[in-house]
Formats: sequence, structure tokens, C-alpha cells
Amino acid sequence: MKKTVLLYGLLGGVLIAVLKIVEYRYLVLEHSLEIYGGIVALLFSGLGIWLGLKLTRTRETVVVREVPVPVTGPFERDEKRREQLGITPREIEIMEAMAAGLSNREIAERLFVSENTVKTHAARLFDKLSAQRRTQAVQRAKEAGLIP
Repeated sequence: MKKTVLLYGLLGGVLIAVLKIVEYRYLVLEHSLEIYGGIVALLFSGLGIWLGLKLTRTRETVVVREVPVPVTGPFERDEKRREQLGITPREIEIMEAMAAGLSNREIAERLFVSENTVKTHAARLFDKLSAQRRTQAVQRAKEAGLIP
């Protein structure tokens, strides 16, 4: 009994597979033009959407704000503001060197410290001044009266 059920099941599966292959061949032969047309339409639609997004993307513009600083005499550091922000004298030295345009390596050589120490001080300065970049930190330090 089990052999008979197994044999009929196997023959049924083979018959279904043959019918699916015949149906597939019929579909591909009869409707090949529509299938290829659909594939080409999908490709061109995808290309058109990508190109449209690429061409119509808004450009990000960076606005640089220059703050005029009145020069009334020799520079006097705002010590009250420095203490309020919690900036150490060594961090001030690092900020002045950054304002002069020196790299981390040049600052390290000038101050006789390692480059990692300079990076640590710079990271702390960025945090204290709420800055993302060196230029932003220098500008905020100038606005706060910490560097000339």
C-alpha cells in the first residue's frame, strides 16, 4: 500500500513539473515581447528616477559669518569667561596655535607634547566651546574674547 501511494505521488509530482515547464515555455514563447518590453520599461523607469533625484538635489551652501572685532588696544583675555567655560591655560595655548593655522603635529612639536595630547586637548576644547570643527572653535574663542 505504501509503495502504491508513493508511486502515485511521485508520478503526480513529475506530471505537475512537466505541465509547469510546458506552461512556462508557452508563456515565454507567446509573451516574450511583452516580458522584454516590461523589463526595458523597469530599467528606464529606475534610471529616470535616479537621474531625476541626482539632478534636482538641492546643493548645501555653507555660510561663513564674519564677526568684526573692534581693536581698541592690546588684547586682554577675558579671564572670567575662560573660567566660566572651564578652559585651562594649556588649552588656550593649543587654541592660539590652532588659530595660527598649525597642524596637530606642529602644535605638538612647538609645545613639546605628544600628538595624542594635542588631540585630547582639542577634543575637550571643541566640547567646551560647542564646536564641530577647528575653524568653528577658533571663531567661538575669538567671540568669547579668549584669543586675539
